[in-house]
Amino acid sequence: MPKNDLKSFVKGFTKSWSKVLILLFAILLISFVLRLVKIFIGQQPIFADEAIYVRWAQVMKAEPTLRFMPLSDGKQPLFMWILMFLLKPSFDPLIAGRVLSAVFGLFTNFGIFILAYLLFKRKKVALTAAAIYSVAPITVFFDSMALVDATLTTLAVWFFIFLYLTLKTMRLDISMISGFFLGGALLTKSPALYFTVLTPVSIVIGSLGRKIKPMSLKLFKGLVLMIPILLIAYGMYNILRLGPNFHLITSRNADYVFPVSHLWTNPRDPFIFHVKELWQWIWMLGPGVLVFIFILGLIVGLKKYLKPTLLISVWILLPLFLNAMYAKVFTARYILFVMPFVYALSSLFIIFKTKYQKLSYLMLILFVLSSLMTDYLLIFDIKSAPLPQSERTGYLEEWTAGYGIKEAANYLKTYQNQNPDTKIVVGTEGYFGTLPDGLQLYLSNYPQITVVGVGLGIKELPKQLVESKKAGNKTFLVINSSRLVGNPETMGLRFVNSYPKPLRTIGTSDYINYGPRETCFFFEVK
Repeated sequence: MPKNDLKSFVKGFTKSWSKVLILLFAILLISFVLRLVKIFIGQQPIFADEAIYVRWAQVMKAEPTLRFMPLSDGKQPLFMWILMFLLKPSFDPLIAGRVLSAVFGLFTNFGIFILAYLLFKRKKVALTAAAIYSVAPITVFFDSMALVDATLTTLAVWFFIFLYLTLKTMRLDISMISGFFLGGALLTKSPALYFTVLTPVSIVIGSLGRKIKPMSLKLFKGLVLMIPILLIAYGMYNILRLGPNFHLITSRNADYVFPVSHLWTNPRDPFIFHVKELWQWIWMLGPGVLVFIFILGLIVGLKKYLKPTLLISVWILLPLFLNAMYAKVFTARYILFVMPFVYALSSLFIIFKTKYQKLSYLMLILFVLSSLMTDYLLIFDIKSAPLPQSERTGYLEEWTAGYGIKEAANYLKTYQNQNPDTKIVVGTEGYFGTLPDGLQLYLSNYPQITVVGVGLGIKELPKQLVESKKAGNKTFLVINSSRLVGNPETMGLRFVNSYPKPLRTIGTSDYINYGPRETCFFFEVK
């Protein structure tokens, strides 16, 4: 490029994009800070899956032969592979995992700006999409947890971007890049299968002409370029065959989804129930203003951007329909990877007719304010946050919420530091999950402290703890009240501390069976 042409290009780019880039930087900064504040200041306890994933990463880092350890539970290991390199002995491992998710959230936020601009060619729309994502409570909540869902969401957005660029340019190199993003998604979580299914669907929609008629040559080229995408993606996925439990991915997936025949054998159950849950999640964590701006955005999209709107609508509706129809277990984080596409389409409301511009800006302000109010509660008073019942139960009220784990671990570490020659044995309910993995991830640098699972429904002092006490070890038990059936006094337990959880939701089965509050108890064996 000649020197004068280059100067002209830089000048034009600066004039056209400088304000946009400054605003985008501010949005991304606010987004990242919001998630970091929730991580470092927030009151959310460790969740069961967070404890499992972070503990896996610790073990995989310590023992190279166990790099495929998540396959033992039918899970893909990419998130743990990345987290391994971030774990340091002097740094809280849970925070490391949560910060990693926040970084992925930042890439998602930038990706949604690119995605919205590619689809709709409006800087204002792209900035609005990024702004919506940055403050939406559902994204703030899950982007600050050490779960694989933030990673999957990032890879979904960037796979969509490069798949769309492939359809626009018909270039082999672009299709190959999209294949790497799809491969990363397949190495992260099984719902990435949706992206595989959506690939040919996207190619068909992308090949439609202006009058929505098939363009056979473009369709043929798109299908040809799908081949390297799938070859690269599934070539990456098949790396997992190096692990000894690759087959468990399929068997564990069967535990979470109904067979295909469910569509014609019993389509109403749990489809209708799941649709009601979807509505609740979006209304409370979307938050509710999203419903109205999404409808307005859809109207604008169908009028002005028909083909991009059809494309992005398929990416929203197909996963939601399949989840609602086939998922045995369905929670709000399972729709996180859909939300960037919802927000991108919703952002079109900002250009909803010139005479309604003031109303559009007012609705955007209302969305941001309502989101920030919920975000404030999620950070500083999570017990009062408007979480859907299913989410509140899992993350705050029941055995999956790890209240007291870090405090109990700190007590044990302090005792060990004061008595370095003493061996400590800690019994926990279950053998896998919140308590055993949660304690182990905080005690991984203390080889003198052993954490052992002792089962559920404890009526008498478990045999392992009896033998530990006889051997002269300092012995403890950490257990949730719903799993403690016997009387601590008659079991020979001395109370050390208790960590009550938020009050249960009235009417739930756990409330009926176990009372208004779950408590994590910390006992010493006498």
